[in-house]
Order: sequence, then C-alpha cells, then structure tokens
Amino acid sequence: MIKTQKFKEASFLALLTLLCFSLSIIRHYYTDSRVFLFLNWNLFLAGIPWLLSTIALLLPKLQKSALAISLLLMIWLLFFPNAPYILTDLFHLRLRGNAPIWYDLVLILSFAWTGLLFGFLSLRDIERLLAPKLNVYWLAISSISLLFLTSFGIYLGRFLRWNSWDILESPTAILHDIGVRCMYPLEHPTTWGMTILMWILLNMMYWSFRFMSVEKQGVS
Repeated sequence: MIKTQKFKEASFLALLTLLCFSLSIIRHYYTDSRVFLFLNWNLFLAGIPWLLSTIALLLPKLQKSALAISLLLMIWLLFFPNAPYILTDLFHLRLRGNAPIWYDLVLILSFAWTGLLFGFLSLRDIERLLAPKLNVYWLAISSISLLFLTSFGIYLGRFLRWNSWDILESPTAILHDIGVRCMYPLEHPTTWGMTILMWILLNMMYWSFRFMSVEKQGVS
C-alpha cells in the first residue's frame, strides 16, 4: 500500500519537477539569462526531506531503531525549511531581464508550489512515523511546532543567508545568531515578525492540504 502510494507520489512530483525545469530552460533559451536557474537547485533541496521521510516509511526495520529514526528526523528537520523556502524567491520577481513579468511570476510560483508539495507530503510522512507514539492531539501540536521551527529556518536562510549544511561548517556562528534573537526578541522585530507570519501562512496552507486529503479519502 505504502509502496504503491509512494510510487504515485514520486511519479507526480517528477512530472511537476520536469515541468518546472522546462519553464526555467525556456526562459534561459529566450532571454539568454541565468537569473532564475538557481530555482532548480532550490527545488532539489526541497526534495531532500521528502526523500528522507520516504526512505523511513519504506524501511520498517529502520523504524525499529530509535537511534536511526532520531538521526533521520534531525537531518530531515535541517532540510525541511528548504521546501517552503522557495516561496520567498518571489522577492526576486523584479530580476526579470528580458522576460515578461507574468512569465516569471508563473515560473516562481510553479517552483514554489512543487516545493510546498514536497514539504507537505514529507510532513505527512513524519506524522505517520510519529502516529504510533502520539495521539491525534499531540500529533497536531508536533506538526504545528515543526512548522514554527521551519518558519524560523526560512528566516535564517533568506535574511541571514545560512544554509542547511552550515550547521556542520559554522555551528558556533549559527548558534550565536539564533541565541541572540531568542534572548533579545524585542531587538529583532523582523526576525519574529517574519517567522510568525510565515508560520501562520504555512499552517493555513498545510492544514488546508490535510483537510483536502481527508476529504478525498472520505469520498473514495
């Protein structure tokens, strides 16, 4: 059952990814500009948490090891903000070169939507992994909390330019930036304003996604 579902997910996400890649290549071909080719890298990063959660679901033996599943979840959390992060690439909309702005809007939103699907499907997988240990209430609290951490991670990436792997290369600097903003929140209104509003937006989108998934299952 899970294998069949994951195969369908992979096929659909691969199709969307190919479509996004094609849109970026068409833009590059007609404008001779590489302005938005970086979106392909961002989408690749967005797919990592989905890949990790898929591996965890498809390997029951892995789930029996508390150490293995904890390590996987830590790595998943480091990369998960990359999925909704593409939403903030709308900041680059004015860097359009010779392409019409409407084309670039569709281009960025296509990447952003595909990235969100990678992330939401991945978070749903994490809920499945945690379901045997948590009741429905705490499962929802966990997802809401993860989306808050994700929103903060998006801020770190967009405004402070930290990447997921920088936790290995510059852990002290990252922890310093996080610590300062946690200890003196009033001195960093942009940090928490952006984090809270992004958190609200992601919750609106994710729980809408979950509601539609439940409704679909009810109809079928």
